[in-house]
Amino acid sequence: MTDSDRRRVAAWLLACAALALLIVLVGGITRLTRSGLSIVEWQPLIGTLPPLSDAEWQALFAKYRETPEYRQVNAGMDLGGFKRIFWWEYIHRLLARLIGLAFLLPLLWFQARKVLDRPLAWKLWGIFALGALQGVMGWLMVKSGLVDDPKVSPVRLSAHLALALAVFSAELWIALGLLAPRTARAGRLAAALPFVVFAMALSGGMVAGLRAGSAYQTFPLMNGHLVPPEILMLEPWWKNFLYNMGTVQFVHRGFFWLLAVLVPIAWWMRRGSLAANALLGTFVLQAALGIATLLAGVPVVLGAAHQGGAVLVLGAAIWHAHRQAR
Repeated sequence: MTDSDRRRVAAWLLACAALALLIVLVGGITRLTRSGLSIVEWQPLIGTLPPLSDAEWQALFAKYRETPEYRQVNAGMDLGGFKRIFWWEYIHRLLARLIGLAFLLPLLWFQARKVLDRPLAWKLWGIFALGALQGVMGWLMVKSGLVDDPKVSPVRLSAHLALALAVFSAELWIALGLLAPRTARAGRLAAALPFVVFAMALSGGMVAGLRAGSAYQTFPLMNGHLVPPEILMLEPWWKNFLYNMGTVQFVHRGFFWLLAVLVPIAWWMRRGSLAANALLGTFVLQAALGIATLLAGVPVVLGAAHQGGAVLVLGAAIWHAHRQAR
């Protein structure tokens, strides 16, 4: 590849990574506004068009009224209320389709122009496969809530988020490698931090899926306890890490405290580096957003910003690791 080709491919991947951040934000708003179950069918092609007539709106609303969520949560909702939740889910799905095209069409063009070498092409097609899998997981997540208990599976929600973060991470890492090829190995701490941030984000997905943020709205203690007494109340023990609100929030806070130690150490080791400063800055911002979100009762704006902040911290950690490998 020529230097010009490297820059073009890297710019495209960075733009795709920005779109991945955007869809995580929109996904957070969709979840917080309880809009995710408003569209009860998965129609990858036909579903691109929104309802265009009153008859089409009434037909969609009739399907929604047959769901457990309408009967148990939104009974009595009128068409106007349905439209408000419909549009967030529609925007979320439409953005997913646009992201797929924004990745696939340039990929085909670059490959047709023989810009990509074989190893890079395989990596990029792997990212496309991850994106497609994320779309399928998104529908499986929604489907898990179209049952008697109208709540999406926290495990599927976290898997959906994990795939989005994996796509974002791969796009950013490859783009950074094209702009500044690595010449060494990153230090152990720098190399480990992206994985710790990734795990913290997934634990946040479990908190969101169980709505555990509403159960313990104090900080730094959890309703007066360092370790909530109900942390292992479910049997067998492993179910607590999937279905116990106290346990999943305790785990999420544990990752936060771990990063509260590791991030300043990483910054101190590379102080003066722009990447290290970005890592520390995004982490402090994310910590402030998380605490504010918790104490304020998880409002939509703060909750969505906190979810997007996790992606920013992950991006900064990846950049920091890459800078050390040069």
